[in-house]
Amino acid sequence: MQHLDPEVLSLFALDEPVDAGSIDHLRSCPECAAEYAALRRAVNAIRTTPDSSSLESPGANVWEGIHRTLGLSGAVAADPLGPGRAEDSPVSGAPATRSPAALKPAHAQPAEPLPADTRSTVTWLRRPATWLAAAAAAVVITTGVVVAVNQTVAPVPLASARLEPLDRFSATGLATVTETTDGSRTIEVQLDKTEARGYQEVWLIAPDLSRLVSLGIMNSSSGRFDVPAGLDLSGYPIVDISDEPLDGNPAHSSVSIVRGTLSS
Repeated sequence: MQHLDPEVLSLFALDEPVDAGSIDHLRSCPECAAEYAALRRAVNAIRTTPDSSSLESPGANVWEGIHRTLGLSGAVAADPLGPGRAEDSPVSGAPATRSPAALKPAHAQPAEPLPADTRSTVTWLRRPATWLAAAAAAVVITTGVVVAVNQTVAPVPLASARLEPLDRFSATGLATVTETTDGSRTIEVQLDKTEARGYQEVWLIAPDLSRLVSLGIMNSSSGRFDVPAGLDLSGYPIVDISDEPLDGNPAHSSVSIVRGTLSS
């Protein structure tokens, strides 16, 4: 299945108009819906005025990491919250925040053309997809959250399963379960091809095949699914991808494409 272009998802997250076909795809595709939800959270965060009275100001390394990661130009290399910013040097007896009129020079000079690298940065920020990335970075700065830029904690692998074909099918694949620092678990499924006549559904099944839990629909050859909190994987170690007909019945069709057992 062809997923939505990141530019389209960005426009949709920014409440910009998109075509009806893209909206229909978003309603039926869990992967695009998850990406849209993440972009939407960034937009909502940047539109919310945070209470920063009790937050610690971030160090210079935070902006350096954001600047490097986003590939910004040298024109914006200075830390916007670092020493020397305008609000750090208020006139004696005057508030730190001044009106535009108070900041206007007595004899205004004609504006000079922007340097080439600054113009390219302005053009860069006008693109919706990259604006969202900059917006997310701005949330980090304006809320004063101290981010350890060079210390990324990767999810810890818990178990994996080789997925082998059943009956008339020939697809193979791999299922991997990982856990984040907050205890949430995710299972990622990858197949070398899709063979469903209807649609694919991902299940966790008990060893005796008497109990099963649906994790969701997989619309392509790969997908990532949340493992329900509190579910004991030792009691549901079998990963099963079924071929489900479009009959409205939520039960397992009894037709499995691939299956494998999780092991650590």
